[in-house]
Amino acid sequence: MSRSFEVSLDSPGTVAQVHAAFGDRDYWLARLDALGGSRTLDSLTVESDGTISVVSTEDLRHSALPGILATLYRGDLNVVSSERWAPPGDREVRGEINVAVTGAPGSGHGAAVLAPSARGSQLKLSGTVEFRVPVIGGRIEDYLARVIVEGLSKVQSFTTEWIIDHA
Repeated sequence: MSRSFEVSLDSPGTVAQVHAAFGDRDYWLARLDALGGSRTLDSLTVESDGTISVVSTEDLRHSALPGILATLYRGDLNVVSSERWAPPGDREVRGEINVAVTGAPGSGHGAAVLAPSARGSQLKLSGTVEFRVPVIGGRIEDYLARVIVEGLSKVQSFTTEWIIDHA
């Protein structure tokens, strides 16, 4: 069974500013560094129409895994995230996010809309996480959904600071 979640985050940055940041390699390198852990930028492609595709990997060492995951999995896990952000159309940017876990039966996906708001822009994301483990999979999914929502808030704060510093 999977767990769904929704999050809405406001930013003083405009849709165009956020989209431009997403297309900047320096932004991604700084963002991955700021989030901590062992993360790498595997690829960043900005197509001629403005579509942005990003792939990153987080190397989760066994010693850094939360208790329940460390008990289930004796080895390291890799979390591969791929994001695709369409160019602004009707002043909105639509995004797709997919996450796959190597070394465990976990995955996630989400759909995002970045739209103008009275104070800049607002990101709305609807996502689902799935961790296919009998009996305790639901607890792990609940935990992961909370971690993702908290992480998105940190990403939004970082992006806001990035835009301010690079305006």
